[in-house]
Formats: sequence, structure tokens, C-alpha cells
Amino acid sequence: MQLGMIGLGRMGGNMARRLHRAGHECVVFSQHEKTVAEFVSEGMIGASGLADLAARLRPPRAIWLMLPAGAVTEETVDALAGLLSQGDCVIDGGNSFFKDDVRRSKALSAKAIAYLDVGTSGGIWGLERGYCMMIGGPKAEVERLDPIFKALAPGPGTIAHTPGREGRDPRAEQGYIHAGPAGAGHFVKMIHNGIEYGLMQAYAEGFDILRGRASAHLPEAERFSLDLADIAEVWRRGSVISSWLLDLSSMALAEDAALTKFEGAVEDSGEGRWTIEAAIEEAAPANVLAAALFARFRSRQAHTFGEKLLSAMRFKFGGHVEPPKES
Repeated sequence: MQLGMIGLGRMGGNMARRLHRAGHECVVFSQHEKTVAEFVSEGMIGASGLADLAARLRPPRAIWLMLPAGAVTEETVDALAGLLSQGDCVIDGGNSFFKDDVRRSKALSAKAIAYLDVGTSGGIWGLERGYCMMIGGPKAEVERLDPIFKALAPGPGTIAHTPGREGRDPRAEQGYIHAGPAGAGHFVKMIHNGIEYGLMQAYAEGFDILRGRASAHLPEAERFSLDLADIAEVWRRGSVISSWLLDLSSMALAEDAALTKFEGAVEDSGEGRWTIEAAIEEAAPANVLAAALFARFRSRQAHTFGEKLLSAMRFKFGGHVEPPKES
């Protein structure tokens, strides 16, 4: 099939490469001419702008956006709405807010242009591993573009068949699903990322406790100097907490057990916040996910004003003095 790809960053670029390897024709565009030239040198078709990209595609056209959520995606969808025709399709594979998808889908459907929101997971490893995809939008359009999704998906790999799935949609075992109408794909991906925050925080706290067992403040007989890289490695093999995140943690610890290249200031890309907002809307408890999000906020601050006030109150009511700063 033929596909237009807008955005050739770490994920969009590798998605185009994976599709090209599978025999699909990719027409690519980026704001950076050198980037487009690089992909042309790999055998893809370059476009000089959105209008040029639309003109190079055969109807019914499909254009995939891999852009940051927010204004740039909004502006690009609006621009494409004026360039595309009945039967064409816009696909947002970034991390847009699902309510924006609902609105965009409604606006484009008035022009008989389909809109798909595709929650995409795979990161920088997706070129070789493939991408897990959660797709929202009209069923007919999802089925028309199935060859694209199938080529991007990881396939079953070595994961064992789940008992009891007989008669269910086989695409889930290939690594992609049609989650529901417009917005459903990004909603499922949003919750995926919220869970990711919680899992990452659990590993981080656990390994912090393991490392802290060597503290000089503990009784000498109860101190253990533990090899965190070996612990991560052994947990990968048969333990109930094995996961790809643990695999990556094991790699990082094997490279540098002290993690000296990292400061520990952790950004959040929005989906964690949206997950908590959804939980509030549904009155659904999300204790772990909320705590993980707040831990990321805390990681980016030195001592807060609130913490200074805590120290001041302790001093005022009990004369408690802050411990001296370590040099």
C-alpha cells in the first residue's frame, strides 16, 4: 500500500522504515529538508510540504501523523482537511488527548474524510520489534488499512498463545486491535502510559530500597551490599515481576550500576495527567498511578516551599532543628 508519513523523528522515522522494508510505498515529509533527503536516499519518496505530499498520494489517500500532541498536530490536521477529499484518511499516531480525537473525527467526517487515532507503543525499539497499536475510528477504514497495521505490528513472536482466546479477534495476538470509535485508541494508550508510570515507579522504589540496605545508619549485621545488576538479571528469568521494563533496567544497571549519567529529574509527557483526570471523571480509585505521577513532579524540584514550611513548623512546636547538610 501507499502511505504518507508526516514527522520523521525517533518513532515516525522508524515506522516509515519498517513499512518500507515490508514493501509499502512511503511518501515522507519533515520540516527538516536534510531529514527528508536521508529517507529519499533509503528509497522513499520525499515531499516538500503538505500540499506536495497530498499530491503525490493516490486516492483514497492515507496520511499518518507522528507529531507532538497539541498545537502542531492540531494545525496539521486542519491543514490536511483543506487538502484531502472524500474517502481519504488522516491517522494520528502520536499521543493526542482522546477528547481532541472525538472532536477532530466529527469535523473531518463532515467532509467525508476518515480519522483514525492510533495509540502506538514501541519507542526506539520499534523498528526491529514492531509497534503495539490501539486503533480508534471507523471499522471499515481500519480494515482497509489493515496491511499497514499488520506490517507495523510485532506479530506473535515467541509469546505463548493465551488459552481461552479461541474465536476472538486474532489481531490482538499480532500486536494491534481496533479498540472502538474515534478516541478509543488514544484512550487505551493513555491508560497504558498511566500504568507504565506506576510500574516504573514500583521498580524504582524497590531498587532504591535494595541499594539503601548498605547504609551505614543500619546495624552492621543487617547491612547488605547488593549487586543490583545481578538482581535485575535474575528477576528477568522466571520471576513473577519480569517485564520489558525490567529488561531495560537490567541493561542500564549492567552498563553502570551507579547510574552516574542520570540526574533523576523525570518528565511526564501528559498521558499520566490525563489518566488521573479520567479517573476523577469516573470516580475510579487510582492510588498507585496518582502517586507515580506526583513522584515525577517531585523529581524535578529541590526542596519545595511546602517542605520548608514543614521544617519551620517542627522547629516552632518542638524545637526540632534540621539535620546538617552533607558536604
